[in-house]
Amino acid sequence: MKKSAIALLALPLLLMSISCEKGKAADGVTATEKSDTVKTDTKEKTPTLTIDTVDFNKRMIALSNNDTTGRWPVKAPYPLPGALLPYNRIIAFYGNLYSTRMGILGEIPRKEMLAKLQGEVAKWQAADSTVKAIPALHYIAVTAQGAPGKNNMHRLRMPFKQIDTVISWAKPINALVFLDIQVGHSTVKAEVAELEKYLSMPNVHLGIDPEFSMKNGERPGSKIGHFTASDINDAIDILVNIVRKNKLTPKVLVIHRFTQGMVKNYKEIKTVPEVQIVMDMDGFGSKVLKKDSYVSYIYREPVQFAGFKLFYKNDNKNDWKMYSPEELVKFTPKPIYIQYQ
Repeated sequence: MKKSAIALLALPLLLMSISCEKGKAADGVTATEKSDTVKTDTKEKTPTLTIDTVDFNKRMIALSNNDTTGRWPVKAPYPLPGALLPYNRIIAFYGNLYSTRMGILGEIPRKEMLAKLQGEVAKWQAADSTVKAIPALHYIAVTAQGAPGKNNMHRLRMPFKQIDTVISWAKPINALVFLDIQVGHSTVKAEVAELEKYLSMPNVHLGIDPEFSMKNGERPGSKIGHFTASDINDAIDILVNIVRKNKLTPKVLVIHRFTQGMVKNYKEIKTVPEVQIVMDMDGFGSKVLKKDSYVSYIYREPVQFAGFKLFYKNDNKNDWKMYSPEELVKFTPKPIYIQYQ
């Protein structure tokens, strides 16, 4: 992709002058091991529920749009029972309650926002009736900052009361909640650890944004940052421990991406039964540009599941037009996580 095209996709850093508190694992087992029953581990004598692997495999092949290159579906361990993917398509509204400029979540009043989200869920359900569409609120819980702040980390943690508010908003429509982090000069490990009490809740999941991970001391927004596989694996390790400790169903981890350099060493990202990884095609622009990015950074560099981000304003600028659900379900692979900003 040309540099100009990449620049077009880059998101502007939105600074908020507010104060607030505080290599792939082993391949999946064969499809003949179909089971919904309880198996017993002869060593530990503890019952273990397993998934219907035949059904899972069929759903993964359908998501791949019958890709013949061998890239999709990705070979990975089967998830723990109760996994959200590939049984559901997550439709998420993204944003921050302190800013009307960071996304639809926070831009319009709560009731109007929730009704709009349910409307988008209905559109996706109509576009692909084979996968259940479910709502989610994707809240930016840590925002990158141009100013260093008291601890020189160039990041601002949102107060827990705001996270509590978003969780309360999700309940009436039975929506999932994603907590998103922009680390600035901090680390994935440090910021995810601060959110453990929320990630221990069954309906709360995680998003991480490489764009604002500035490893060489740059000011966030001055250039596009990146995560290595090691950074991403740190998040996965924390989520694995949370799932095991609290006996939870798998967590979903969303990773934003719109350039080649934002995610390094993608083949070294772990795939484990406790975490389901979505590589989310971020960035705004024309349909041609966004599809080219999807092919380059999602299709050609498979991790596990695919996502796609849509911008109500920036995808409808100039002579551009936002993709419809009917258009996106024709992509290979089909995105299973959709985010609206």
